[in-house]
Amino acid sequence: MTSEETREQLLLHLKEIQKWEKDQKGLWFWERFSRLPFKILDRLTPQFIHQKIGQALDEIGSYIQTGGKYLINEKSIIKRFEKKLKQENLEFSIISNQPIALMDEVSDEIISSRAKIAMTQGATTGIGGLFTLTIDIPLILGISLKTLQEISMSYGYDPNEKKERVFIIKCLQFASSDIVGKRAILEELSAYDYPEGNLNKQTISQVQGWLEVMASYRDNFGWKKLLQMIPIAGILFGSFVNKSMIEDIGEAGKMLYKKRRIMERLMKGESLSS
Repeated sequence: MTSEETREQLLLHLKEIQKWEKDQKGLWFWERFSRLPFKILDRLTPQFIHQKIGQALDEIGSYIQTGGKYLINEKSIIKRFEKKLKQENLEFSIISNQPIALMDEVSDEIISSRAKIAMTQGATTGIGGLFTLTIDIPLILGISLKTLQEISMSYGYDPNEKKERVFIIKCLQFASSDIVGKRAILEELSAYDYPEGNLNKQTISQVQGWLEVMASYRDNFGWKKLLQMIPIAGILFGSFVNKSMIEDIGEAGKMLYKKRRIMERLMKGESLSS
């Protein structure tokens, strides 16, 4: 049950990721909107909404340290692989040896499933506009973290480890960052697993100052949620926003974890051939 991919196949996967990274330089329409001065949002958004977003960011701090209430188990992901491999009683450790294409397939299913859940939730909480928005904010954060944890497991990484929770938060930040922020995060994560470097320690240190690290997530999240405050109309916008947010976050997590797994395999291949 090991991957039989050739170096050429891995490089082809890597080329697709590099194209995706290049495409990230073109910001989506709503991302451009979200770069408007945050003081405009401050004037339009009631204080208790800001407080709810602040509480959500507190949850992120707790998640990094302990996993908090968002930490999930690996059983559901193992079952997905058991079904595709037509085998039973598999161990989580076998996932890291599976072909990248199979990992992608599982990851895509996770993103699609979670996006549908987020869409339904956004429509439901959009009914009451401003009054139900405070319910939607922690729920969408929970879906975001669970989606990224499941994606990490689909590529064979264990979110029970603090190192992986830090990586997951960087994926979350990447999805909401501007061009400069995306470039910086890609540089940070490019050597995440290098044993000879101290970049991983630097990344953990940066995330521990998460109020600054997550500022871009707050701005983007707050602006999108602002337009969900309108009663009834919030149903349509809430479902659209939630679905698109999870799809963006899921895509970022998939590509960043996929790249990490590919680089590990390429480095392992080089060490074996040397």
